[in-house]
Amino acid sequence: MIARSRVDAVSPNRSFTVLITVLAAAQAAPVSAGSAALAARAVTDDSGRVLTVRAAPLRIVSLSPGGTEMLFAAGAGQEVEATVEYSDVPPAAKRVPRIGDAVAIDLERLVRAHPDVVVAWPAGGNPAQREKIARLGIPVYDQQVRRLADLAPSIRRLGTLAGTETEAEAAARGIEARLAALERTFADAAGARPHPSVLLEVWNRPIYTVGGRQLMTDALALCGARNVFADLPEAAPVVDIEAVIARDPDIIIAAGPPGESAGWLDDWKRFGTLRAVRSGRLLAFEDQGLSRLGPSVLDATEALCRAIARLRGGR
Repeated sequence: MIARSRVDAVSPNRSFTVLITVLAAAQAAPVSAGSAALAARAVTDDSGRVLTVRAAPLRIVSLSPGGTEMLFAAGAGQEVEATVEYSDVPPAAKRVPRIGDAVAIDLERLVRAHPDVVVAWPAGGNPAQREKIARLGIPVYDQQVRRLADLAPSIRRLGTLAGTETEAEAAARGIEARLAALERTFADAAGARPHPSVLLEVWNRPIYTVGGRQLMTDALALCGARNVFADLPEAAPVVDIEAVIARDPDIIIAAGPPGESAGWLDDWKRFGTLRAVRSGRLLAFEDQGLSRLGPSVLDATEALCRAIARLRGGR
């Protein structure tokens, strides 16, 4: 999830050394060398890293809402033992215990979940805690999609991880068909010139937007629009008002939490020289599927494309 979490960070209340002791005790059951070798297998994550995990089914902890949604889509929902706040899609994900949020997790509770693997979003989260998880000897699987076309392969890889290849393949094919339908529907907008430039604001104080290698930038492109900060390499860069004024976007989209986007747009109305303000092309878009970075981004993308088309005077 891109927007900054508003849930208080959960901090472990014991030392890292104690966590290692807890983990050692949790994994103390004897396993013969032959059975361990037989059970171990290599899987490749979305970053191209190869990691070793035990045979499926696994005990999985997911550290992002998008990762949780992707795991459920891949048929691995029953293997998810814990996750983070805002992991609310599909509805069954709401029943999974929370161990923190996108900013910080309770490492002791993570250890007590006895995970065989942790599925994490490499562009977000807490790098220091991620390092501690790796030091605990728990495999960390990078789950990340940068383009809409990455969704289906990512789900297939999760199916391989979780041993749910059949369910994952069916979900991946459905996603590919849905994306192809969207591309046909909005082909005219994507091919039209010029493409309007868009500031996609995902947080307001400070101003967070998205960079070029981010799923929401690809969603804008499908809609026939251009991220005005697509040249930035960060997934979620902070920009200042002067930078926005200098780039003068045609459209400003406030993609905030429910009930907050209109207030963000009111802030921009103070800058009457902005092209988007002069033309009234200000859009409050609060479909959380756009920032969750899971399969529901496709429905959100369709809604976004239709909203942009209305602003441009199209269908």
